[in-house]
Amino acid sequence: MQKCDLESLVSDIRAVFDTQDFIPLHAPVFSGNEKKYVLDTIDSTFVSSVGDYVTRFESDFAAYVGSRYAVATMNGTSALHIALVLAGVDADSEVITQSLTFVATCNAIRYCSAYPTFIDVSKDNLGLCPEKLKTFLESSTKQTTDGLINTQTGRVIKACLPMHTFGHPAQIDAICAICADYGIPVIEDAAEALGSRYNDKHCGSVSTMGVFSFNGNKILTTGGGGMLVTDNEALAKKAKHISTTAKVPHAWNYDHDQVAFNYRMPNLNAALGCAQLEQLPVFIEKKRQLASRYKELFETKELSFLSEPAQARSNYWLNALLFKTQDERDIFLTMSNEQKVMTRPVWTLMHKLPMFKSCYRADVSVSEDIETRLVNIPSSVIL
Repeated sequence: MQKCDLESLVSDIRAVFDTQDFIPLHAPVFSGNEKKYVLDTIDSTFVSSVGDYVTRFESDFAAYVGSRYAVATMNGTSALHIALVLAGVDADSEVITQSLTFVATCNAIRYCSAYPTFIDVSKDNLGLCPEKLKTFLESSTKQTTDGLINTQTGRVIKACLPMHTFGHPAQIDAICAICADYGIPVIEDAAEALGSRYNDKHCGSVSTMGVFSFNGNKILTTGGGGMLVTDNEALAKKAKHISTTAKVPHAWNYDHDQVAFNYRMPNLNAALGCAQLEQLPVFIEKKRQLASRYKELFETKELSFLSEPAQARSNYWLNALLFKTQDERDIFLTMSNEQKVMTRPVWTLMHKLPMFKSCYRADVSVSEDIETRLVNIPSSVIL
């Protein structure tokens, strides 16, 4: 694209938001009962991890995503950590995941003293590619008395952690079916996918466990917070126990039966979550309308806009453009941010970060191509 075309593109994005002010990448919207519910918690004095809003948020959230149980945590990373612990991920084991993801995915794996194993993503949804997952398992693993071994590293593979990137569902049915053949539990990193569905199943509710994030830039925010969902009662009870310092229930004694975590969501944050959840259907519809406007706009400019994949309904958490070259991408990033339209490239691939560069990776050529050409553009809810 010519420089004038890129300048026009920035102007067109600004026109979508109809403002001359700074346009953030994704701003929260507080237009419902947020203040009322937060003041309720202050009046009750139950502002920490015990309170009615925590219980209500967990119940309402489980019902929304179609899971039997939900456990609220202080952030999405802590929920990922708990899920991996419950799946049996331990020291010197491996977790299959994607290099194109936010760093929290791999940080949670390393919290278990385990290692990520990187498989490529699919072009159409930027989630873990089932075909490349199958190829890796067929060519580079073997079943032993110790479990499924990565023959390239000698480590046992304990779990698979695909991500629903930017709210676009990965082919989670196929991923789960492949992993089931090898006895690998699947945990969905649905941090960005609240409100997204694949084959009419809510993202995060298909596999053994799913994890969500409620950071300030998510479609639903609690300021900071996360959620683990599952249909397994034993896992849910264990998640709640180890996220609450493994305190043995008692009216006054402080007994703890294992080393655990102080990961529970405070009541203040859960109050925000309850109010936000009441508005979530409107948020999603408005974001889908924004994506539709973007798609129509970019078709006339011959740009590649990341649309929801087949058999899916995306929440379009962050809209994304693919430029033809890295040079075009870099010029657009500079130009848009200088003009106070916030845009950003995709995350640096995990296998390029110093703490993960020695981890095993298969062919990740799609991820490496996407990294050079993708830009996220403003995606806030426009009410």
